[in-house]
Amino acid sequence: MKTISILVILALFAITTNAQEEKSYKTEKVWRVNFLNPALELELPTGNYSTFSAAFGIGYGGGYPDLTSGANGIIYIIAPFVDLQQKWFYNIDKRVRKGKTVDNNSGNFISARIISRGPSIADNVFRTSDYDWAVGPTWGIQRKYGKNFHLLFDIGPQYYIGVEGRGNIFPVMFQLNLGFDL
Repeated sequence: MKTISILVILALFAITTNAQEEKSYKTEKVWRVNFLNPALELELPTGNYSTFSAAFGIGYGGGYPDLTSGANGIIYIIAPFVDLQQKWFYNIDKRVRKGKTVDNNSGNFISARIISRGPSIADNVFRTSDYDWAVGPTWGIQRKYGKNFHLLFDIGPQYYIGVEGRGNIFPVMFQLNLGFDL
């Protein structure tokens, strides 16, 4: 009986010690400043492998076919925006096994994204509405390089709509952000 008790205590000690050595990787809260489409972004953990990000800024974008007219050449709209995105990371453990960084939520993800734009500051089209929204799924990557440099790229289809109710599917939208993690 004494031997069994000692073996049980040793087994519990070994399990506890091993559990303390394994690191638990969870998503992090990160503040960012993005430069390509200037914005301030906050990314908050919603689970061990998921985050919710909100970005507010002034950015460049194209026009949606059913919501703009009178364009010549390259279409541009510079307007304030709000970009909300729920991300689900799927390769965090694989990155850890390969010795790659997962700092500041570096990983590949799928997401649900909604973006809204306000009145134009500058444009070369006539917009049927000062406000529009787009929503859709995306696939993307985000990485931290060096001490604080941040890269995000995502792509996916979207459904867009204006205030007056006109909308349609836009087959591919993409986002590219470069910036710094604070």
